[in-house]
Amino acid sequence: MPGAAFADMRKGKPLAKPAPPPALPVVTVLGDSITAGLGLAQDLSMPARLQAALERMGAPSRVRNLGVLGDTSANGLARVDRVPAESLVCVVALGGNDLLLGVDPSMTKANLRAIVQHLKTKNIRVVLAGVRAPGLLGVDYARRFTQLYPDLAREQGVFYAPDFLTGVIGVSRYMQRDGIHPNADGARIIADRLAPVVAQALKA
Repeated sequence: MPGAAFADMRKGKPLAKPAPPPALPVVTVLGDSITAGLGLAQDLSMPARLQAALERMGAPSRVRNLGVLGDTSANGLARVDRVPAESLVCVVALGGNDLLLGVDPSMTKANLRAIVQHLKTKNIRVVLAGVRAPGLLGVDYARRFTQLYPDLAREQGVFYAPDFLTGVIGVSRYMQRDGIHPNADGARIIADRLAPVVAQALKA
């Protein structure tokens, strides 16, 4: 009561400090140059846009950017220990560079499996972001590469965000001049596509 608080002040009693607001859950995005936000201001990068999208959806969180330019699934596996232990959710957004290098899909799948299993041992919920391979790389290769993501998500029982780059990569109005990396609008679309799955993982 205000009167009681005033009386306590007059008696020299310290006032109780208000409880600090609860800490926001941490979401980490483990990825490559698209995650890192190459060519974009940090507040326009995909992880920053993901944080904003989650806020709008009523799932506020702190999204940490763990993207490294040029990273393959093997590189991601080599640094998976850098995912902060306090992360509630980790978005694994790797494979695009494997695709560019023509890595055998079975190798990409093995690397991603090891990443997912490591995160699960840390009690970190995983969102696996799927990549769709273009048919110009060969019908069989494209089919095997594209399918490894839903197969692995099902095998490991983790959350799955299908084809999170489809409709952005290769579409000129969403790409930077290099034709490889999304511009600010493209990063926003990718983040908006990931957000519902990440929100689901946060609330699981």
